[in-house]
Amino acid sequence: MKSTDRYQLNNGVEIPCVGFGTWQMPDDTTGVNAVKTAIEAGYRHIDTAAIYGNEESVGEGVKESGIAREEIFVTSKLWNDDHGYENTLAAFEETMKKLSMEYLDLYLIHWPNPLKYRDRWQEANAGSWKAMEELYNAGRIRAIGLSNFRAHHIDALLETAKVKPMVNQIRLCPGQTQAELVAYCHDHQMLIEAYSPLGTGKIFGVPELKGLAQKYGKSVAQVAIRWSLQKGYLPLPKSMTPDYIRQNIDVFDFELSGEDVEMITGLECECGSSSDPDTATF
Repeated sequence: MKSTDRYQLNNGVEIPCVGFGTWQMPDDTTGVNAVKTAIEAGYRHIDTAAIYGNEESVGEGVKESGIAREEIFVTSKLWNDDHGYENTLAAFEETMKKLSMEYLDLYLIHWPNPLKYRDRWQEANAGSWKAMEELYNAGRIRAIGLSNFRAHHIDALLETAKVKPMVNQIRLCPGQTQAELVAYCHDHQMLIEAYSPLGTGKIFGVPELKGLAQKYGKSVAQVAIRWSLQKGYLPLPKSMTPDYIRQNIDVFDFELSGEDVEMITGLECECGSSSDPDTATF
């Protein structure tokens, strides 16, 4: 796998195999410069969300990079307060205004069961998905998908969906592999995107990963990102430090052995876990 490699979604759209995550990235010149640094380093896939509050910086960073818009794959996400058909259409227009873009490459429902819609989440998701299908069919979005959805949430969505989701973005890192959900998504031809592939920094204290970093002459982060790729995930590493931004995409000149991939997969390290979407208080 090379830095230019792409996965193909179930609708034929190609997506760069590593993305630049922007969660907690500020919406200012620091954020703009981080996006520009990422693009200069070779990233061609930028992941943001309405709730991150930095869509304007992402859009400006893409614009100032000097790389043609069609060469950059941009993702954003619908926030929990805006589920339902009309709300989703309005939220999408706000996202596009902030990004200052004519189209979006990928749009995701960020969480399946927000507190605001907990008594009617199935209906709210169905309305959002209908709106996203219309935007997709109109060419405003090239691909549509989900984030933090578990199997029962997807089953409910598929009862009314006319377009099959192309992506599920979930938390995946050494110590949290969500194997059953990954298998379910693969069975439904959905690409798995891995957010927090570095365990929000907790992987750096795992002795086994430190040992592998030494073995391969790479950083712990590079080992974890490489593992994610060899598992068939699409990792979304995030950093604001230029050197780390560059390191995190420099993962295509080595390959982990099958034994090492399995060892990492079996780790029970304390790298945190994602919130339960059915009990989260947001």
